[in-house]
Amino acid sequence: MLAVPVMVAQVAVSQLQADFGLHPLSAALAQEKKGPDTRETRRTPALRNNVYEQLALAQEAAEAKDLNGAAQILDGMIASGGKNALNSYELANVYNLYAFIYYSREDYAKALQAYEEVISQPDIPLAMEINTKFTIAQLYFVQEQWQKGINALLEWFKVTDKPNAGAYVLLAQGYYQTKDYDKALLNVEKAINMYKAEDKLPKEQWYNLARFLYFEKNDVKNTIATLEELLKYYPKKEYWVQISHMYGEDKKERLQLAAMDTAYVQGMLNQGSEQVTMAYLYLNGEIPYRAGQVMAKGLKNGSIEPTSKNYEVAASAWRQAQELDKAIADMEQAAAKSDDGELYARLGNIYLDSDRYKEAIVAINKGLKRGGVKRPDTARLVLGMAYFNDKQYDKARSAFQAAGRDERSAKYSEQWIKYLDSELDRQEKLRDS
Repeated sequence: MLAVPVMVAQVAVSQLQADFGLHPLSAALAQEKKGPDTRETRRTPALRNNVYEQLALAQEAAEAKDLNGAAQILDGMIASGGKNALNSYELANVYNLYAFIYYSREDYAKALQAYEEVISQPDIPLAMEINTKFTIAQLYFVQEQWQKGINALLEWFKVTDKPNAGAYVLLAQGYYQTKDYDKALLNVEKAINMYKAEDKLPKEQWYNLARFLYFEKNDVKNTIATLEELLKYYPKKEYWVQISHMYGEDKKERLQLAAMDTAYVQGMLNQGSEQVTMAYLYLNGEIPYRAGQVMAKGLKNGSIEPTSKNYEVAASAWRQAQELDKAIADMEQAAAKSDDGELYARLGNIYLDSDRYKEAIVAINKGLKRGGVKRPDTARLVLGMAYFNDKQYDKARSAFQAAGRDERSAKYSEQWIKYLDSELDRQEKLRDS
């Protein structure tokens, strides 16, 4: 119920595509205009005009989806005069564009190699190193190399001064995949709190990850608190159902019923099993009439399967609500679909409550004959009552005597036989008078 589908690879790909906008040349020029990062003094080599022009051609080809043409230009730049013909910053931009080409081909392993070449170059702008390290971490996640992704992301945290909430979530997802749930929870909580501090709405997926992790730690209160947050901002059926379950775990039955009822009245509970659960909650909350209504509606429209058990639930609800005609109709269906005689015995009870004695006699005898009645002694007591009220006194006595052979019903059997004898004596005196 509470499993959370944390699709790290897909998230990483989406984030990478959103952030990838690889424009190495514009980025390079921006770095030259801004100068070195104030956090660290670096003497970055200049990007020469002839190199810039070649990179521009390669980038133009790549953006036009001519990846082979772009790669040929870069190959030529590397081959021309050897690697020493390009300085470290120029090489970093070449490998950055190589990485874009490999990524576009979905060759993530070679894209990673190219990015590693980028950050291996000395004296590249700090911003370029920071961005590249983050991309490397993302690519490891894309390839489901979780621990390498975590390690790369931790390296990125060392060099950045303003990690965003999304980075903490990515790290949390990595820890989640490696089953280090404590660290995963610590990081996703950090992301959520960062957003809240800025009056921003944390993303649904973040709450879902936190919810799952709290649940894994058996932290019921925080699981509930997270679900309450989800329902405040992302109200969905699954969260109403889950929080109802968690309220039950926390022994808050009234809230458990209220949460499920909220989903039901909004028409969210379209599965039969959910509707039956709703009916049980109404029964536990001593609202049997509502339970009967839920079962009746579901059985009528086909969302609840017409099984013996479901008709039995409906009949129990109507009987508790003192709607005996409805209880009889559903229990007749339940008994007819059952493999044993237990439900016929219970049907006989309802007939007796409705003063339909002959039908009670038929139902209970049918149940006893079929077998499988849980308490045949009790069934025979009820059978005796039905015979007694139908003025079949000899059969009533036989039924009470049969019930009394079970010590659990011996006392009641004796009382009923005494009452039967007194009634017969009373009737005889009336006749005599």
